[in-house]
Amino acid sequence: MNDRSRSTTIEVLTSIWKRVLQQPSIQVEDNFFDLGGDSSLAAQLFNEIAKECGRELPPVLIYQAPTIAALADVLALPVAPRLPTLVQLRTGTKEPPVFMAHGLGGSAIDFFQPVRYLQSQHPIYGMQARGFDGVEKPFEHIEDMAQFFLDAIRELQPRGPYFLIGYSLGGLVALEMAQRLSENGEKVALLALLETYPHPRYLSLGQRVRLSARIAGRQLLTMLRKPTLEALSNIVRSPRRPWNISRNGLESSPTMQRVRESAYLALMRYRPRFYKGKIKFVRAEDSSGYPDDAAAVWTNLADEFEDATVPGDHLGIITTHFESLGSILSRYLREASPEEKG
Repeated sequence: MNDRSRSTTIEVLTSIWKRVLQQPSIQVEDNFFDLGGDSSLAAQLFNEIAKECGRELPPVLIYQAPTIAALADVLALPVAPRLPTLVQLRTGTKEPPVFMAHGLGGSAIDFFQPVRYLQSQHPIYGMQARGFDGVEKPFEHIEDMAQFFLDAIRELQPRGPYFLIGYSLGGLVALEMAQRLSENGEKVALLALLETYPHPRYLSLGQRVRLSARIAGRQLLTMLRKPTLEALSNIVRSPRRPWNISRNGLESSPTMQRVRESAYLALMRYRPRFYKGKIKFVRAEDSSGYPDDAAAVWTNLADEFEDATVPGDHLGIITTHFESLGSILSRYLREASPEEKG
């Protein structure tokens, strides 16, 4: 890219940043996060970039290119830089690191808000799904995702203790990682699952019946409030797929849709094994689309189980009630790190 082309790109990006961040003036070296940017605004930002620049880039790239100047350099490349498997979400002074596994959407940016409220000295990394570059094929098995992340983690931290946190689908990935680490004699100091459940086909008959009834009741109420063809079609579609939650419109992009579809296939295929360790769980107060009793699901699948509740629903615990979630995770980390107590 020559100077003139770069100047044009910077002008376009500056206009987008001003509009999305609602700032009257932004310098090319201003940091997105310092300007009040968050995960939702990052999604909007990259949607606008896709529309105006014709380049589909994952929002998590904002961690690697947090300024207009850095993003202009990325757009100058014929192919977007490959995202690292482990994205550092926050630095820290105390080892070992904390590793967080993404939800169904496959992006480490899921954790942007909760990480801000984690009271811990550990560095924090988000795991990034394979396939966001549009070149590599996304994984279709939880076991493959787990091994992929373990290979990356061991390069950074060869030995335990390990701190693993997983949200939604990522909880199953973290569970499989913990299984493999434990089987290899490594210590898993923390395994925290956030609103994580097996696919409904692996729930007990009673749990499946209650879940189906609750979902049907919720959808009937929606239909009565909004008796449209869209509401009727949701009744047909959603009982089979309560995890299909739209966040920011990016799901319509072919790359992200491919990642999500592969992740859902992995969810359908994965049946958790009994874990000879402790699961610390976080459940949403509104469990309308999920099992109503997390303990009933997980106490039969682990030696020990402990849970806590966060206000909101499955998505809201990381997008709205992240301060409460951060407080609980901070406690879990303190309990797993005796030196941090007090």
